[in-house]
Amino acid sequence: MISRKTAVLGAGSWGTALASVLAENGQDVMLWARREDAAKEINHHHTNAKYLPGAQLPSNVRATSSIAEAVSGREFVLMVVPSQSVRAVAKEVAPHLVDDAVVAHASKGFELTSLKRISEVLKEELPTTVAKRVAVLSGPSHAEEVICHSPTTVVVASENPEAAERTQALLNNSTFRVYTHPDVIGVEIGGSLKNIIALGAGLSDGLGFGDNAKAALITRGLAEMARLGMAMHAKPMTFAGLSGVGDLVATCTSKHSRNWRAGHLLSQGCSLDEMLSKMGMVVEGVKTTQAAYQLAKQYRVEMPITEELNKVLFANKDPRQAVEDLMARNMTDEMEAMIQPKR
Repeated sequence: MISRKTAVLGAGSWGTALASVLAENGQDVMLWARREDAAKEINHHHTNAKYLPGAQLPSNVRATSSIAEAVSGREFVLMVVPSQSVRAVAKEVAPHLVDDAVVAHASKGFELTSLKRISEVLKEELPTTVAKRVAVLSGPSHAEEVICHSPTTVVVASENPEAAERTQALLNNSTFRVYTHPDVIGVEIGGSLKNIIALGAGLSDGLGFGDNAKAALITRGLAEMARLGMAMHAKPMTFAGLSGVGDLVATCTSKHSRNWRAGHLLSQGCSLDEMLSKMGMVVEGVKTTQAAYQLAKQYRVEMPITEELNKVLFANKDPRQAVEDLMARNMTDEMEAMIQPKR
């Protein structure tokens, strides 16, 4: 494989794991860390103890706290920053990009102030020559398993087939399989909304509701994801794939899922602020719940799980009461409730 100049922006657990995949594939990797001390640790010790304790990074992962240094001259830039930071980071990145760069992102959420998908935000802030080659990476992929070379399968979507294929070629290897996909909207929505359902799964498990309840939550959560996705012009079958049911199952059932852990803390009586303080990292499902609640109203789509979680998070509703209210909803047909928007 030809070595390409690549950059990964964001040295959290997922950004660090993806930088390691690129490095192991023989790519020239520059990893941008917001904190200078984190960059120094990666360069001097080849570790990122805060986010991936115990993991040894490839020696050819180089880190910097300068965005200009990270991006300048790079053919491929992968943004792995929190969804609410994407616009600000993209503005800093834009002046340093080469004209034929591919910019992919692995951020899962919506911009809360505009309710826009992350690829829409990037297209607004990146140079025109680059904006036409934006891609999104999603799928069931915990960083803690990727860094240990556990078999992982993800999907990269782009409106530009060449951009998707270039991303695929750089990341694909014997333990990290990458599929391409044309449905950017569906892949982004699936990867974002599953975090809401994972919060609910953590709550459900913490309250001791058992497997029946979690299975129902995952299944009906998938229906909500597909319902909003279709209203926003996603392809229905996308939600049966890696960025839909695949990511949903992984995030709702794994000990590595920060959204599951956040929901579990809420079930133990933590307030939202207490939970976020204990987590010590971004929990994308929180702001995604806010955004999805607004999008559901905008598109006139019923999303009862999202609505109840929004009340738990931001209106201090008791989680048990939220479950009781979900169970007491008017009776309906499963398939009609799965696909029909509000009338």
